[in-house]
Amino acid sequence: MSSRKKTVKPATGPAAGLQEPSAPERTRANIIDVARQEFSEKGLAGARVDEIAERTNTSKRMIYYYFESKEGLYRAVLEQAYEQIRLIESNLNIEQLAPQDALRELVGATFDWHNQHPDFVRLVMNENIHHAEHIAGIGSISTRRQTIINLLQQLLQRGVKAGVFRRGLDPIDLHMSISALCFYNVSNRHTFSRIFERDMNSPKAVAARRAIITDTILRWCSIQQPV
Repeated sequence: MSSRKKTVKPATGPAAGLQEPSAPERTRANIIDVARQEFSEKGLAGARVDEIAERTNTSKRMIYYYFESKEGLYRAVLEQAYEQIRLIESNLNIEQLAPQDALRELVGATFDWHNQHPDFVRLVMNENIHHAEHIAGIGSISTRRQTIINLLQQLLQRGVKAGVFRRGLDPIDLHMSISALCFYNVSNRHTFSRIFERDMNSPKAVAARRAIITDTILRWCSIQQPV
């Protein structure tokens, strides 16, 4: 019988170096996913921890172990929601694009995110009902906020240098304008559809609104050409 030890080759490929989430991490992530649905549909007051526990095949005690309280779980849901949209923005690599193309890409991605994640819009609306008292205690949101502001500041500066964006634009105003236009298209689409008898959920209406919002932001930022 040979005493030679078998050589184990190191893992290679895309999965190399990636570690599978542990059981506690998977449980925590599952709780947050289910809680996000509950909070977005019923708000903080209406959501029930017992219901979340049942849907995650865990226990109320386990949820409190991970998050300490219902409010702690709610803050974790908010933190994840804002983290996801900030990651979408930072992963666009718009630094490689010309300023106007970069802004167009950013507005389009922001519109798509809101349109595909109405639960995020409902969460933000609910937190505004609470005067942002819970989001104020999430330190990571302030850090990530600065990331998007820096990104927009650099983009505006590049546009000014290239002679395509006007001077004096504030990155926070730009961010607010993009968010407001994209947000409204989701938050008010049901009432708008009913009042004006237009299906705001149809692919045609969504594509048209995306183009209008993108054009609006670009025209606001661009140097006005003489007629």
